[in-house]
This record gives sequence, C-alpha cells and structure tokens, in this order.
Amino acid sequence: MEFDFAKLATGDRYKLMSASITPRPIAWLTTLSSDGVRNAAPYSFFNMMGSEPPLVALGLMRRPDGSHKDSARNILDTGEFVVNLVSEIDAADMNLTCIDAPPDFDELGAANLTTAPSSLIAPPRIASAPVSMECQLYQSVEAGLTTVVLGEVLRFHIHDDLVDADRLHVDTLAMNLVARMHGAGWYTRSTDLLQLRRPEYAEWIKTQK
Repeated sequence: MEFDFAKLATGDRYKLMSASITPRPIAWLTTLSSDGVRNAAPYSFFNMMGSEPPLVALGLMRRPDGSHKDSARNILDTGEFVVNLVSEIDAADMNLTCIDAPPDFDELGAANLTTAPSSLIAPPRIASAPVSMECQLYQSVEAGLTTVVLGEVLRFHIHDDLVDADRLHVDTLAMNLVARMHGAGWYTRSTDLLQLRRPEYAEWIKTQK
C-alpha cells in the first residue's frame, strides 16, 4: 500500500511513521527555563548523529498553535540540556513527566526524582538514569511544527558498575533501557537480541567463487 504524504493530514502521517519507526530510544530531557524553573520530559524522536563532534539529535514537536513546548523553549533560550536515558526501573516516573502540565510545574519534584548537579551546565541530571549526557545547543532548525535540535555532548556520565573504565566497554544489557513503540503508551524492553557480524568484502568475494 502506498500513501501520498502530501495528501495526508499531519496526524495521519504521525500515526504511520511513529508506529513503523520503532523501537525508538528515549531522551529524558532535563532543562531549566531562563527564570530557573526545572523541567523534565521524555522525547523519543532522538538518536546519536556522530562522534566528531559528538552529536545527538532531537525532534521536538510544537503545540498545535505553533508555540514551543517547555523543553524546546528552554533549550533555545539557554542553549543547555541534559539527555538522560531511561531504565525500566524509571519507566513509571518517566511517564509521569510527560504530563500536560503548565510551564511552572516541576515534573522532577512531582515524580520525587533525585537529581545530581551537572559538571558544566546548569540543568541537573537525573541521578537514577544509567547514562546522562550534558549537552549544549549546536544547531536548531525550525521545520513547520517541529524544532530539530542538534546537541553537542560535553560530559558523559555513566554509573560505575555499567562500564569498564580501562577498555570503555559498556554493559549495555545491564542498563535495562526501555524504548518507545507504537500507539498510546506502548514501550519495549531490550531483552530479546540477535547478533549479525558485519561482513567483510574480501571474505564475501571468496564465497561467490
């Protein structure tokens, strides 16, 4: 079946894309407003974009009236944000922080989340998150009702028991991360895996002879 996106309503395009492009990692953003009000919110239009410079990308949808939501407004105003990754143990608290509350609502306080100070930027980290990345705004693009944000990672925090500091080997499975799936409120665990070794051209050529 083929869909002409030029003829589909915004909500219909969202339904098709968000239910198909899965699983999506979750950036649990912590930001501060220009007045110092804390904000936390999860976003699943998120991923790593490179390591030189170390960049992450976020797609932050605007409200129907075109105004920025709190996270986007704070990032654009201050140029700073923290990307916290979401372990299953934090899933319920993460879900609470996506509540449609007014800008002065403190999601971190409402969820009784413990924070830790960042090293270089003002927004705090979520202490229970297995990984937190302090980011500064690298570039933003306004595209219709979406604000695309590129953030440069300045500091990378990971719980001590999850990394071999000498070899920089991360115990990825022990993080128990959850990812966003389809529809209203569906998530997935990262427990059912398969491994495929990247092929080498020289070896592949031999198999063809």
